[in-house]
Amino acid sequence: MILAAAQTKPTRGDIEANLLDHYRLIELAVQNRVQLIAFPEMSITGYERENAQQLAFKKDDSRLDYLRQLAVENNIIIVAGAPIEIETKLFIGEFIITPDNSVTVYTKQFLHEGEDEFFQSSFDYNPMITIEDKKISFAICADIDNPLHSENACKKETDIYIASIFFTPNGIPNAYRDLQSYAQKHKMNVLMSNFAGESWGYPSAGQSAFWNNKGELIAQMNDSDSGLLLIENKNDNWISKIIKK
Repeated sequence: MILAAAQTKPTRGDIEANLLDHYRLIELAVQNRVQLIAFPEMSITGYERENAQQLAFKKDDSRLDYLRQLAVENNIIIVAGAPIEIETKLFIGEFIITPDNSVTVYTKQFLHEGEDEFFQSSFDYNPMITIEDKKISFAICADIDNPLHSENACKKETDIYIASIFFTPNGIPNAYRDLQSYAQKHKMNVLMSNFAGESWGYPSAGQSAFWNNKGELIAQMNDSDSGLLLIENKNDNWISKIIKK
C-alpha cells in the first residue's frame, strides 16, 4: 500500500490555479504508484469563510471532471477539499473520488469557533473506504480537536485515519500531540495533510506527517515546501519518501 499526503500552497480563491496544482501533484503521485492522495482542508479553493458560498462546489460539479478522469485512468483515490453545497446547506467538505468514477462526500463534523456563522456541521456524510483490506476514515481540521471523532473512527475499526487540515504555526504542536495520541490509543495509522503556504490571510504550518499505529512519528515534511509525503507499507513496516515539487 502506498499513500500520499499532498502539502500545497493555495492561491486564494483561484480555483483554476489550485486545480492545476492538484493535477500536477496527482501526476507525481501516479509516477510513484500511489493508491490514495489526500489534500489539505478546502484545498481546491484555499481555506475560506466569508467567500465560501461564492466558491462552493456541488457533488456533481463539472469542475471535478478531470479529477474523476485522473482517478479512473490511474486507479488512484483522490481526496480533495472545498466548500460543498448540499440541499442549500453549506459544509466544509471533501470529495473522495474513486477509480470506479464515483464521488462521495465527507463533511466536517466539529466546526472551529466562528465557522458556524458560515457552515453547517453534519455526521450524515461520513464514508469509509477500503484499500487492501484496510479500512480508511476521514477527518477535517477541527475534527481532530475533539477526541470523540477519533473514538468513533476506532469503533468503526479504522486502520488508517486521514486528516486534512489547515493549522497555523501556533496550532500545529497541538495537532501533533493529538494525532500521535489517537494513533497510539486507538492503534490506527494516521496520515495528515496541511498547507505550507498562506491561506485566508494566515500562515500555515506545513509539517504534513504520518504516525504508525504505535504512535511513532514515521515521517514529516518541513514548514515551507510543497510536494508529497509518500508512505509505503512493506510487510507491516512503513517506509517514507518526501518529494518536493
